[in-house]
Amino acid sequence: MGQNSPARLGQHSVAKPADDWIAERIVRGDVCVTADIPLAARCLERGARALGFKGRAWTPDNIGNALAGRAVSSEMRERGLPTGGPAPLTPADRSRFLSALDATIAAAQRDAAAPPPRPWVSFE
Repeated sequence: MGQNSPARLGQHSVAKPADDWIAERIVRGDVCVTADIPLAARCLERGARALGFKGRAWTPDNIGNALAGRAVSSEMRERGLPTGGPAPLTPADRSRFLSALDATIAAAQRDAAAPPPRPWVSFE
């Protein structure tokens, strides 16, 4: 890993710069494994794939609801309401993640080999 790679930047001490580093460099054909929903959304915007640690593939179809849920939880925490947190990883989660990771990597490889998508053009 290089000196400026995300693995060396550290998750907690410089999370925002690390997120920016990833989001600025990720491209179509890459996979981002993250529990950070806003980072997953930024990666999807760049054409990459994103996967949660429990095997949930983030897509343009489901990321909006996840961002909204995150905003609601954040508001609840700011008001002092209990929100709980993520459940611990189980062996089933690990298995689901590994299976989803294999499928996501294969899909990303297909993305990288395919011609770029054509931009949408309005005929209005």
